[in-house]
Amino acid sequence: MVVADPPVPELADRARACADRLRDADSVLLVSHIDADGLTSAAVASTALARAGIDHEVVFEKQLDAESIAGIAAREYDTVLFTDFGSGQLDVIADYEAAGEFTPVIADHHQPADADTTFHLNPLLEGINGANELSGAGASYVLARALEGSGGDGSAGSDGDNRDLAGLAVIGAVGDMQDSGDGLVGANEAIVADGVAVEVLETRTDLDLYGRQTRPLPKLLEYASDVRIPGISNDEAGAISFLSELELELKSGGEWRRWVDLDADERRTLVSALIQRAVASGVPAARIEALVGTSYTLVAEEPGTELRDVSEFSTLLNATARYERADVGLAVCLGDRDEALTEARSLLRNHRRNLSEGLQWVKTEGVTHEDNLQWFDAGSRIRETIVGIVAGMAVGSPAVDRSKPVIAFAEESATELKVSSRGSHRLVRQGLDLSVVMGEASRSVGGDGGGHDVAAGATIPADARDAFLAAADELIGEQLP
Repeated sequence: MVVADPPVPELADRARACADRLRDADSVLLVSHIDADGLTSAAVASTALARAGIDHEVVFEKQLDAESIAGIAAREYDTVLFTDFGSGQLDVIADYEAAGEFTPVIADHHQPADADTTFHLNPLLEGINGANELSGAGASYVLARALEGSGGDGSAGSDGDNRDLAGLAVIGAVGDMQDSGDGLVGANEAIVADGVAVEVLETRTDLDLYGRQTRPLPKLLEYASDVRIPGISNDEAGAISFLSELELELKSGGEWRRWVDLDADERRTLVSALIQRAVASGVPAARIEALVGTSYTLVAEEPGTELRDVSEFSTLLNATARYERADVGLAVCLGDRDEALTEARSLLRNHRRNLSEGLQWVKTEGVTHEDNLQWFDAGSRIRETIVGIVAGMAVGSPAVDRSKPVIAFAEESATELKVSSRGSHRLVRQGLDLSVVMGEASRSVGGDGGGHDVAAGATIPADARDAFLAAADELIGEQLP
C-alpha cells in the first residue's frame, strides 16, 4: 500500500515525532476541549489511536488550568495527549513533564505559552495561522495521518489510511469559525482535498446560509443574519411573502420545503430573486456576494439531517459537550446513529431554545457601548458554556453594532466570571486580535485567557469586570484604526 503524502508538509516532522511517542506509550490519556472543535479533535485522535492499536482513555475538560492539569496528572498515565488545547497552558504542563509525572503530546492550534515540549504539534510553530488555516481537529488529523500503519488495502478507514477522518476535521474547522465565507483556506484546504479524494466530503458553490439541510425555507431566510436583507431577515412574514411571490412549488404536502429539497433550477431561481431583492434594498455589493459560498457536505450521512452539512453537525456537537454530555457528542462522531444520536437531537432542541432565549435577552436588554467595544453581562441568565455562542449570534443580528467587537460576561462561579469575545473577519482584517486582547486584559486583573483573533475567551475574578473592560477597550483601540 502507498500511503498518501502528508496533508501539511510543514508539520510532518512534528507529527511524526508525536506519533512515534504515542506508539511507544503503554497507554495514553487523551484529553480534549468541549466545543465542536474539541469533540472532533478527540474523535479523530481516538480513532487513529485505536487503529494503531494504542490503548487509550478519552476525557474532556471545560477549561485547562492548573487545577485540571493537576487532576490529569493524578490519573498516573505515562503519556497524555492534549487536543484542541494545551499549547496555551504549556508553561504549567512543562512543570509536570520536568518532574517526570507524564510526557505531554500536544496537537493544538492556539497561541503557545512561553515554554515548549519535545512533542508539540501546532501550526503557529511553523508559521501557519491557527485561527483560520488549521483547527484543533485539523492538528489532530495531521497527527492521525502520521499514525497511519502499513497494512490494509489503501481504502479509507482501512489499516494504514486515516483520510476518511477528514470529514471530522472539517466539521471542527467550520465549528471553530475558520470558514470565512470564501471557504476553508490554507492547510484546511489540503484536508478538504483528502476528504474529497476518498469520497467522504463533497464541496460545491451554494447558498451560504445556515440550515440548508433542515430549516424550512422561510426560517432559512428569516434567520440569515449574516447578510441582512430588509423585509426578509429577522422578518418571518416578510420571508414568507418573498417566497410566495416566486413561481415555484415551495410546499410539499402542505409543508414548506427545505433548501435540500429543491432541484438545481429551483435553487438558481431562488438565489436570483434573493440577489435582486438585496440589490433593490441597497445591500452593499460585498454583502450580496456573501450570499454564495462553499458548502461542505458529508456524503455518507442522510440528506435532510443535521449530520449532512458540516455547519449543522458542529451545532449538534455544541449541544452535547456544553451541557456536560461530551460522551454523547463523541459517540456521534464515532458513528453511533442510534441512542447517541437520539440523545444528541434532544440536547440540540434544548440548546436551540437556550440560544434563542439568550439572544432575545440580549436584544431586550441591549448592550453597553464603550469607545472601542460593546458588552453585556448575562450573569446567570445565560449559561457560561454558551454565552460565547450567543455573543457570536448577536454580532450577526440588529442588536449590536457590527463595527465593534462584542464582549460577553456570564457567571462561572461565585468568585469568577467567564468572558467571551466575538468579532468579525472584517475587523480582523483591520487589525483586531481578540486573542491578544483577552490574554493581556485578563492577566492585568489576575485572570487568564486567549483564543483566536476573531473569537477568544477568558476567566477573571468576579469583581474585576470594570477594570477588565477598561483594559480591553484600550487594547482594541490600539489595534483598530
